[in-house]
Amino acid sequence: MIVVLVIIGLIMGLVGPRLFGQADRAKIQTAETQVKMLRGALETMRLDIGRYPTTDEGLRLLSTPPSDTRLAPRWRGPYTDGAVPDDPWGNPYRYETTASQFAAFSLYSQGADGERGGEGDAADVGMLPNG
Repeated sequence: MIVVLVIIGLIMGLVGPRLFGQADRAKIQTAETQVKMLRGALETMRLDIGRYPTTDEGLRLLSTPPSDTRLAPRWRGPYTDGAVPDDPWGNPYRYETTASQFAAFSLYSQGADGERGGEGDAADVGMLPNG
């Protein structure tokens, strides 16, 4: 019985890290896909109201009409199905009016560690601010 447990432990020691690596890659791919989806929603909203959200309004403008009475009649949301999702690590996506390489705004996840920068699964994912 002990021999069988030792063999199972050795197999898990070899296979386990590979499985966890796949899970980390899946979370990164999910974050990249969600950023693209949110970017599309932001672009659609901009076509309706004529501008992107301010940093203070953030992504909640995708699901909540603007308080500006001039913009509210043009808002055709919600622009996402349900609430704006958190990133795969349970943190809110970061939205800033600072331009990224791809758009006039930045939209990204701060990765597994929830902090700017990082490497591997802790690296930032999405449309990062220039500079």
